[in-house]
Amino acid sequence: MTSDHAARPSLWALLGIGAFTGLASGLFGVGGGVVIVPALVALGVAQKRASATSLVALVPISAAGATSYAISGQLDVLAAALLAVGSVIGSPLGVRLLHRLPQRVLPWIFVGFVALVIAGLLLVPASRDGEVVITWASAAALIGIGLVAGLLSGLVGVGGGVVAVPGLELLVGAGDLVARGTSLLMMIPTTIVGILTHRKHFEVDLRSGLALGAAAVCVTPFGAWIARLLDPAVGSVLFALFLVAVCVVVVWRARPKRG
Repeated sequence: MTSDHAARPSLWALLGIGAFTGLASGLFGVGGGVVIVPALVALGVAQKRASATSLVALVPISAAGATSYAISGQLDVLAAALLAVGSVIGSPLGVRLLHRLPQRVLPWIFVGFVALVIAGLLLVPASRDGEVVITWASAAALIGIGLVAGLLSGLVGVGGGVVAVPGLELLVGAGDLVARGTSLLMMIPTTIVGILTHRKHFEVDLRSGLALGAAAVCVTPFGAWIARLLDPAVGSVLFALFLVAVCVVVVWRARPKRG
Protein backbone atom coordinates (compact mmCIF):
# COMPACT_ATOMS: atom_id res chain seq x y z
CA MET A 1 0.00 0.00 0.00
CA THR A 2 1.14 3.55 -0.64
CA SER A 3 1.15 6.39 1.85
CA ASP A 4 -0.44 9.73 1.14
CA HIS A 5 3.01 11.32 1.04
CA ALA A 6 4.59 8.80 -1.33
CA ALA A 7 5.58 10.12 -4.73
CA ARG A 8 3.07 9.12 -7.35
CA PRO A 9 3.66 10.00 -11.03
CA SER A 10 0.82 11.43 -13.07
CA LEU A 11 -1.46 9.06 -14.93
CA TRP A 12 -0.18 10.33 -18.29
CA ALA A 13 3.43 9.67 -17.25
CA LEU A 14 2.51 6.15 -16.16
CA LEU A 15 0.68 5.47 -19.42
CA GLY A 16 3.66 6.73 -21.42
CA ILE A 17 6.14 4.58 -19.48
CA GLY A 18 3.81 1.59 -19.78
CA ALA A 19 3.39 2.03 -23.53
CA PHE A 20 7.15 2.22 -24.12
CA THR A 21 7.68 -0.78 -21.85
CA GLY A 22 5.07 -2.76 -23.78
CA LEU A 23 6.78 -1.94 -27.07
CA ALA A 24 10.18 -3.06 -25.76
CA SER A 25 8.68 -6.18 -24.21
CA GLY A 26 6.97 -7.33 -27.38
CA LEU A 27 9.88 -6.39 -29.62
CA PHE A 28 12.74 -7.88 -27.58
CA GLY A 29 11.08 -10.47 -25.33
CA VAL A 30 11.98 -8.70 -22.07
CA GLY A 31 9.67 -8.10 -19.12
CA GLY A 32 10.36 -4.39 -18.95
CA GLY A 33 11.49 -3.90 -15.36
CA VAL A 34 14.70 -2.32 -16.61
CA VAL A 35 12.53 0.40 -18.19
CA ILE A 36 9.91 0.81 -15.46
CA VAL A 37 12.11 0.93 -12.36
CA PRO A 38 14.57 3.69 -13.43
CA ALA A 39 11.71 5.68 -14.97
CA LEU A 40 9.74 5.62 -11.71
CA VAL A 41 12.86 6.42 -9.67
CA ALA A 42 13.57 9.39 -11.96
CA LEU A 43 10.04 10.62 -11.20
CA GLY A 44 10.70 10.54 -7.47
CA VAL A 45 9.45 7.07 -6.50
CA ALA A 46 11.52 5.26 -3.86
CA GLN A 47 13.64 2.39 -5.21
CA LYS A 48 11.88 -0.37 -3.24
CA ARG A 49 8.43 0.93 -4.16
CA ALA A 50 9.45 1.25 -7.81
CA SER A 51 10.72 -2.35 -7.88
CA ALA A 52 7.57 -3.72 -6.23
CA THR A 53 5.30 -1.69 -8.51
CA SER A 54 7.26 -2.96 -11.49
CA LEU A 55 6.64 -6.59 -10.44
CA VAL A 56 2.88 -5.97 -10.38
CA ALA A 57 3.02 -4.59 -13.93
CA LEU A 58 5.30 -7.35 -15.28
CA VAL A 59 2.80 -10.17 -14.84
CA PRO A 60 0.22 -8.83 -17.35
CA ILE A 61 2.97 -7.51 -19.62
CA SER A 62 4.68 -10.90 -19.85
CA ALA A 63 1.36 -12.67 -20.28
CA ALA A 64 0.33 -10.37 -23.14
CA GLY A 65 3.68 -10.80 -24.88
CA ALA A 66 3.75 -14.57 -24.45
CA THR A 67 0.21 -14.81 -25.80
CA SER A 68 1.13 -12.73 -28.84
CA TYR A 69 4.00 -15.07 -29.68
CA ALA A 70 1.99 -18.20 -28.85
CA ILE A 71 -0.70 -17.24 -31.38
CA SER A 72 1.92 -17.47 -34.13
CA GLY A 73 3.45 -20.65 -32.66
CA GLN A 74 6.65 -18.90 -31.58
CA LEU A 75 6.90 -20.27 -28.03
CA ASP A 76 8.22 -23.36 -26.25
CA VAL A 77 6.41 -24.15 -22.98
CA LEU A 78 8.84 -26.81 -21.72
CA ALA A 79 11.86 -24.63 -22.41
CA ALA A 80 10.18 -21.76 -20.53
CA ALA A 81 9.51 -24.05 -17.56
CA LEU A 82 13.17 -25.15 -17.42
CA LEU A 83 14.32 -21.53 -17.63
CA ALA A 84 11.95 -20.61 -14.80
CA VAL A 85 13.34 -23.40 -12.59
CA GLY A 86 16.85 -22.04 -13.00
CA SER A 87 15.73 -18.45 -12.50
CA VAL A 88 13.84 -19.21 -9.28
CA ILE A 89 16.96 -20.93 -7.91
CA GLY A 90 19.36 -18.23 -9.09
CA SER A 91 17.52 -15.15 -7.86
CA PRO A 92 17.96 -15.74 -4.10
CA LEU A 93 21.58 -16.74 -4.73
CA GLY A 94 22.08 -13.41 -6.48
CA VAL A 95 20.57 -11.58 -3.51
CA ARG A 96 23.02 -13.36 -1.19
CA LEU A 97 25.97 -12.40 -3.39
CA LEU A 98 24.67 -8.84 -3.46
CA HIS A 99 25.52 -8.49 0.23
CA ARG A 100 28.99 -10.03 -0.12
CA LEU A 101 30.44 -8.41 -3.24
CA PRO A 102 31.64 -4.77 -3.32
CA GLN A 103 28.86 -2.58 -4.67
CA ARG A 104 31.14 -0.83 -7.13
CA VAL A 105 31.93 -4.07 -9.02
CA LEU A 106 28.34 -5.27 -9.47
CA PRO A 107 27.38 -3.16 -12.50
CA TRP A 108 30.65 -3.98 -14.23
CA ILE A 109 30.03 -7.70 -13.82
CA PHE A 110 26.82 -7.17 -15.75
CA VAL A 111 28.49 -4.94 -18.34
CA GLY A 112 31.17 -7.57 -18.96
CA PHE A 113 28.55 -10.28 -19.34
CA VAL A 114 26.50 -8.17 -21.77
CA ALA A 115 29.63 -7.41 -23.82
CA LEU A 116 30.10 -11.14 -24.36
CA VAL A 117 26.42 -11.54 -25.26
CA ILE A 118 26.55 -8.70 -27.78
CA ALA A 119 29.67 -10.17 -29.39
CA GLY A 120 27.89 -13.51 -29.72
CA LEU A 121 24.76 -11.93 -31.18
CA LEU A 122 26.74 -10.01 -33.78
CA LEU A 123 29.12 -12.86 -34.68
CA VAL A 124 26.59 -15.71 -34.87
CA PRO A 125 24.02 -15.26 -37.68
CA ALA A 126 20.50 -14.88 -36.33
CA SER A 127 17.99 -17.53 -37.35
CA ARG A 128 14.22 -17.46 -37.59
CA ASP A 129 13.71 -21.19 -38.14
CA GLY A 130 15.68 -22.58 -35.21
CA GLU A 131 13.79 -24.85 -32.80
CA VAL A 132 14.49 -25.95 -29.24
CA VAL A 133 15.11 -29.69 -29.09
CA ILE A 134 14.91 -30.90 -25.49
CA THR A 135 17.70 -33.34 -24.64
CA TRP A 136 19.53 -33.88 -21.38
CA ALA A 137 22.19 -31.43 -22.57
CA SER A 138 19.78 -28.74 -23.74
CA ALA A 139 17.66 -29.12 -20.60
CA ALA A 140 20.76 -28.56 -18.46
CA ALA A 141 21.67 -25.55 -20.64
CA LEU A 142 18.19 -24.07 -20.21
CA ILE A 143 18.31 -24.43 -16.43
CA GLY A 144 21.80 -22.90 -16.52
CA ILE A 145 20.58 -19.95 -18.57
CA GLY A 146 17.75 -19.42 -16.11
CA LEU A 147 20.20 -19.68 -13.22
CA VAL A 148 22.40 -16.93 -14.68
CA ALA A 149 19.30 -14.82 -15.38
CA GLY A 150 18.20 -15.20 -11.77
CA LEU A 151 21.67 -14.44 -10.41
CA LEU A 152 21.94 -11.21 -12.39
CA SER A 153 18.40 -10.29 -11.43
CA GLY A 154 19.28 -10.64 -7.75
CA LEU A 155 22.63 -8.85 -8.17
CA VAL A 156 21.73 -5.83 -10.30
CA GLY A 157 17.93 -5.92 -10.53
CA VAL A 158 17.77 -6.67 -14.26
CA GLY A 159 15.02 -8.97 -15.48
CA GLY A 160 15.76 -12.37 -16.98
CA GLY A 161 14.82 -11.52 -20.55
CA VAL A 162 18.14 -9.82 -21.31
CA VAL A 163 19.82 -13.15 -20.47
CA ALA A 164 17.20 -15.68 -21.60
CA VAL A 165 16.74 -14.35 -25.14
CA PRO A 166 20.41 -14.44 -26.23
CA GLY A 167 20.95 -17.63 -24.22
CA LEU A 168 18.16 -19.39 -26.09
CA GLU A 169 19.55 -18.23 -29.44
CA LEU A 170 23.25 -18.80 -28.85
CA LEU A 171 23.30 -21.89 -26.63
CA VAL A 172 20.14 -23.81 -27.53
CA GLY A 173 19.70 -22.81 -31.17
CA ALA A 174 16.24 -21.26 -30.83
CA GLY A 175 14.97 -18.96 -33.56
CA ASP A 176 14.83 -15.29 -32.61
CA LEU A 177 11.03 -15.21 -32.28
CA VAL A 178 10.84 -18.46 -30.32
CA ALA A 179 13.50 -17.06 -27.96
CA ARG A 180 11.44 -13.92 -27.34
CA GLY A 181 8.15 -15.73 -26.78
CA THR A 182 9.73 -18.35 -24.52
CA SER A 183 11.50 -15.68 -22.50
CA LEU A 184 8.24 -13.83 -21.89
CA LEU A 185 6.48 -17.01 -20.78
CA MET A 186 9.35 -17.80 -18.38
CA MET A 187 8.89 -14.44 -16.68
CA ILE A 188 5.30 -15.10 -15.59
CA PRO A 189 6.09 -17.76 -12.92
CA THR A 190 9.41 -16.10 -12.12
CA THR A 191 7.70 -12.77 -11.39
CA ILE A 192 4.94 -14.41 -9.34
CA VAL A 193 7.54 -16.20 -7.21
CA GLY A 194 9.31 -12.87 -6.74
CA ILE A 195 6.09 -11.24 -5.54
CA LEU A 196 5.37 -14.07 -3.11
CA THR A 197 8.95 -14.08 -1.82
CA HIS A 198 8.89 -10.37 -0.99
CA ARG A 199 5.23 -10.11 0.03
CA LYS A 200 6.02 -9.27 3.67
CA HIS A 201 7.95 -6.15 2.62
CA PHE A 202 6.02 -5.40 -0.57
CA GLU A 203 5.85 -1.59 -0.75
CA VAL A 204 3.69 -1.37 -3.86
CA ASP A 205 1.72 1.41 -5.53
CA LEU A 206 -1.07 -0.76 -6.88
CA ARG A 207 -2.72 1.99 -8.90
CA SER A 208 0.51 2.85 -10.68
CA GLY A 209 1.31 -0.81 -11.29
CA LEU A 210 -2.09 -1.45 -12.84
CA ALA A 211 -1.84 1.67 -15.00
CA LEU A 212 1.60 0.66 -16.24
CA GLY A 213 0.44 -2.87 -16.94
CA ALA A 214 -2.73 -1.78 -18.73
CA ALA A 215 -0.87 0.61 -21.05
CA ALA A 216 1.83 -1.97 -21.78
CA VAL A 217 -0.65 -4.76 -22.52
CA CYS A 218 -2.22 -2.60 -25.23
CA VAL A 219 1.13 -2.03 -26.96
CA THR A 220 2.97 -5.33 -26.39
CA PRO A 221 1.24 -7.17 -29.28
CA PHE A 222 2.29 -4.33 -31.58
CA GLY A 223 5.92 -4.81 -30.51
CA ALA A 224 5.64 -8.56 -31.21
CA TRP A 225 4.16 -7.77 -34.64
CA ILE A 226 7.12 -5.50 -35.45
CA ALA A 227 9.52 -8.27 -34.34
CA ARG A 228 7.94 -10.64 -36.86
CA LEU A 229 8.36 -8.08 -39.64
CA LEU A 230 12.03 -7.42 -38.96
CA ASP A 231 14.81 -9.39 -40.59
CA PRO A 232 16.49 -11.56 -37.90
CA ALA A 233 19.84 -9.82 -38.43
CA VAL A 234 18.24 -6.41 -37.96
CA GLY A 235 16.47 -7.70 -34.88
CA SER A 236 19.81 -8.86 -33.41
CA VAL A 237 21.39 -5.45 -33.98
CA LEU A 238 18.45 -3.67 -32.37
CA PHE A 239 18.54 -6.04 -29.42
CA ALA A 240 22.28 -5.44 -29.03
CA LEU A 241 21.60 -1.68 -28.96
CA PHE A 242 18.90 -2.28 -26.36
CA LEU A 243 21.40 -4.21 -24.23
CA VAL A 244 23.83 -1.28 -24.45
CA ALA A 245 21.04 1.00 -23.19
CA VAL A 246 20.36 -1.46 -20.35
CA CYS A 247 24.05 -1.32 -19.38
CA VAL A 248 23.89 2.47 -19.27
CA VAL A 249 20.85 2.28 -16.99
CA VAL A 250 22.52 -0.26 -14.68
CA VAL A 251 25.70 1.84 -14.36
CA TRP A 252 23.65 5.02 -13.84
CA ARG A 253 21.59 3.44 -11.06
CA ALA A 254 24.78 2.25 -9.34
CA ARG A 255 26.52 5.62 -9.37
CA PRO A 256 27.41 7.16 -5.98
CA LYS A 257 24.65 9.38 -4.64
CA ARG A 258 25.59 12.97 -3.85
CA GLY A 259 24.70 14.68 -0.65
